[in-house]
Amino acid sequence: MYFCCSKETNMKQVYFDNAATTQIRDEVIDAITTSLKNNYGNASSTHSFGRSSKSLIENIRKEIASYFNVSAGEIVFTSGGTEADNLVLRSAVRDLDVTEIITSRIEHHAILHTIDELIKEYGITVMYVDLDTNGMIDYNHLESLLQSNNKQLVTLMHINNEIGNKLDISHVANLCKSNSALFHSDMVQSVGHYTLDLQDIPIDFLAASSHKFHGPKGVGFCFVRKGSGLKPLIFGGEQERGFRAGTESVHNIVGLGESLKLAYANLEEESAYVKDLKTYFISKVSKELPDVAFNGCSGDMENSTYTLVNMCLPVSEEKSAMLLFQLDLKGIACSKGSACQSGASESSHVLSEILSPEELKKPSVRFSFSIYNTKEEIDYLIDVLKELLSS
Repeated sequence: MYFCCSKETNMKQVYFDNAATTQIRDEVIDAITTSLKNNYGNASSTHSFGRSSKSLIENIRKEIASYFNVSAGEIVFTSGGTEADNLVLRSAVRDLDVTEIITSRIEHHAILHTIDELIKEYGITVMYVDLDTNGMIDYNHLESLLQSNNKQLVTLMHINNEIGNKLDISHVANLCKSNSALFHSDMVQSVGHYTLDLQDIPIDFLAASSHKFHGPKGVGFCFVRKGSGLKPLIFGGEQERGFRAGTESVHNIVGLGESLKLAYANLEEESAYVKDLKTYFISKVSKELPDVAFNGCSGDMENSTYTLVNMCLPVSEEKSAMLLFQLDLKGIACSKGSACQSGASESSHVLSEILSPEELKKPSVRFSFSIYNTKEEIDYLIDVLKELLSS
């Protein structure tokens, strides 16, 4: 399969920020366009136009559920991962009597900032699991934190969005189950990139977002284990079986369904392609930029996702502020951390947990890959980095 999108041969426009958002597939655009033209009925309406939209949504819900070996009623469409995270955390405290939350200090801000608000509103207790120097979870410490008589919720992301570290999701889920704790995982960086059998993994809740696997922005879903007792965050009509009020965005749900279907239909071939890109990137960096250090486990193919690397570059503090700008001038799109915090003057909260003060003075950059990237683009990036680091 030929994955590269059409670009000018001089390779002056290179997109390596797929962890922030991905290029939407042509097939998904076609599916969305067709839906916009033909499925404009309100899915809550009882006439044929509404029933057509409702049937479409429910068929997509069933298809999504099948990928995770769960029932259709456990899939709740949302506006994305942030809303799904908020739905779970807020309802767990408000409605499920959770008084203690166990998390880590390197979670996405959709988790950490929501927890900050819950502390203010409900006075909950928050416990942070220890991390090793690479940002990996200390599972023994997690198990010790679970020894509580209070109702607990554990929220730990499957794939860290900045450094790519992989959580042993099955081990954590079973730890939580054996200690009667609820388990939620932000899986925004893993859904569409990894297979997940939620009958084997006793997780209670997960968050996913379409635009991370070549689908549209503004739509995602929350897995809510049947019988959990979770209640809505948004009130109004009875859409989404009462879990989320508001007229469904039919065309976006169609786009989500199509992008996830294509992601899993082509997972073996496409993941192998992207893994090969990352392996090639690591090899090139190690050979041609030996002073560069990989942050977290991102340089380790076993313990990190195959879709990204995060690197600390040997650049002085004076030059570091201009590095992303200089890369952008060369047509290279990348990120210094989560796109959700771009423009912030403070350093990444994730890197602040694992790097020394001296290392934090140097620029760290995240490069993330997709099926639309090529080895030729990586060669161009390496050449640009060599030029910038030597100037």
